[in-house]
Amino acid sequence: MTFRRDLALMWGGGGVLAPLGFFLGATMLVPLAMGPERALLQSAGPPLVWIAAALAVLATLERLFQADLEDGSLEQTLLSRAPLEALVLAKGLALWCAVGLPLALAGAPAAIALQAPVERIGVIVVSLGLGMAAFIGVGLVGAAVTAGVKRGGVLIALIVLPFFAPPIIFGSAVAAGEQVGAALAILTGCALAALALGPIAAAAALRLQAE
Repeated sequence: MTFRRDLALMWGGGGVLAPLGFFLGATMLVPLAMGPERALLQSAGPPLVWIAAALAVLATLERLFQADLEDGSLEQTLLSRAPLEALVLAKGLALWCAVGLPLALAGAPAAIALQAPVERIGVIVVSLGLGMAAFIGVGLVGAAVTAGVKRGGVLIALIVLPFFAPPIIFGSAVAAGEQVGAALAILTGCALAALALGPIAAAAALRLQAE
């Protein structure tokens, strides 16, 4: 129920368009600013793709739980028979489907624009999908902690950006073709850890917000 509602709200309200537009705009403009030199684009491109993806996800987090707190939906959620952790996870999965998956798929044209080898596009998209899961898992905690704070975007950034660093580092290694297997394994571990621990920490923060 929570998953379907949030997914419908994100798609119906056009919430996916702003982060997707930001990501594509940021990555597509880089070649214009840096020039056509292939070696330069190949060296600078992978981290730029990941930084743009992280910032695009960050922009979606501020209102993730704030609206529920303001309209009383959070209290109804706390009274539900379903564990709050499961409902938070469903909210995160909806965000991944509405924002994370399109951003991962948009990584294909972004990588091509940044002169990535064609044979590496598939693994870049897969790594971005894992990275989006890691970003969103951590982002759930930041969004829950700042749910009661007006315009808490800066505070969310301060909380979550240090935890965004490992996915960015290893995701950039995958995009650059450096020890792809090991980097993908660590990236998968980051995603699983964030999805396992993020909803638990976010649910605890939401309970504090509701008191």
